[in-house]
Amino acid sequence: MLSKLPPRERQIIDLLYQRREMAVADICASLADRPSGSAVRTMLKRLEDKGYVRRTDSDRGYLYSPVVADSVARKTALSEVVRVFFNNSPAGAATALLGMSDRLDSSELDALEAMIARARAAKGEK
Repeated sequence: MLSKLPPRERQIIDLLYQRREMAVADICASLADRPSGSAVRTMLKRLEDKGYVRRTDSDRGYLYSPVVADSVARKTALSEVVRVFFNNSPAGAATALLGMSDRLDSSELDALEAMIARARAAKGEK
């Protein structure tokens, strides 16, 4: 979904996920090599037409925000990473992440164990 966007449109969407809502001027100021306002407005219009961005009126002009919930976008992006880099194996991706366990604290490891237990319970396993 989002992975199919041209690089500059993807940068704009990423900014909107980070900041939730932005005006054109703020987007321009946040992007490398500062594109013109009209270039950013054109890309935002395309993103709006594709259903990725919504605009609302404000006292500063239009404010733009992402339409797709960030949780859905994360899941879609992660699915793409698992498909491309881990031969469509979620276990392979989890193994790679657990290989970075030196960066995890006890509460994060506990949360992972709890998620695994819930996944097993949902599948009817012990």
